[in-house]
Amino acid sequence: MRDCYKILGVPHNATAAEIRRAYRQKAKLLHPDITHEDSEKFRELVQAYETLSDIKSRSLFDESFAYKNSAYAKQTSGNTKSFDYRTWLLERDDDESRAKLIFFDLTHNKEDSAVEEFKKMNMTRSGFKLSKWFTREDFMDYGFILSEELVLRQEYYDAVILLEQIIKMEYSYSYFKLFFPEVKSLARHILRNNVGGQMNDELAIDAWERALDLRFDKADDSYFLQKMAEAYERIGDKHTARICREESMRLVS
Repeated sequence: MRDCYKILGVPHNATAAEIRRAYRQKAKLLHPDITHEDSEKFRELVQAYETLSDIKSRSLFDESFAYKNSAYAKQTSGNTKSFDYRTWLLERDDDESRAKLIFFDLTHNKEDSAVEEFKKMNMTRSGFKLSKWFTREDFMDYGFILSEELVLRQEYYDAVILLEQIIKMEYSYSYFKLFFPEVKSLARHILRNNVGGQMNDELAIDAWERALDLRFDKADDSYFLQKMAEAYERIGDKHTARICREESMRLVS
């Protein structure tokens, strides 16, 4: 049996976020649509990712290789450091340190803390942007993973705001390429299924309005406008509701 960690190029203690990122990066190089050939390496990569991305199958794989009793485990168990990077970040209050704390926690099995810090910074720091403190690639990769964690915790509005930034970045310069449909599909699912009824009408309107700039198809845009019309009616703005309905009908007529 091949070492799935070696195939993906990650350490044996890699987090789920690191495994997902490594898979996307390697798949963009090995995918048959890019190489124009039937790639055994790509099939091997997919199998390794499927093994390590599932908790149960990863546990079984780890047991089969007996990592806990291996020289690797002994080596890492004695590898202690006097400097605690996370503690250092926690003691600092500037935007850069808090942004780096979010991504650090996201990649060190502290997803709840990452989501909590991200929400707190969005609420308390005007103009706070994760993208300011990372390379474009790091932000898009880990930002997408963070948006998935937000969705798991039903923090749909924050997920929409984050996905909006990622999608607009992709339009300005292609990075996700083969995986962009996955990114856009997540945003579309939230906007169609998790916005209405999950937040107040003002936030819902803002989310659907943002969606109109994300290049979904006409049917989607018509749906968003229709939902905006319903929300505007509930808050008593019948004039704007009528405009939204007219535009919705124009798109599908």
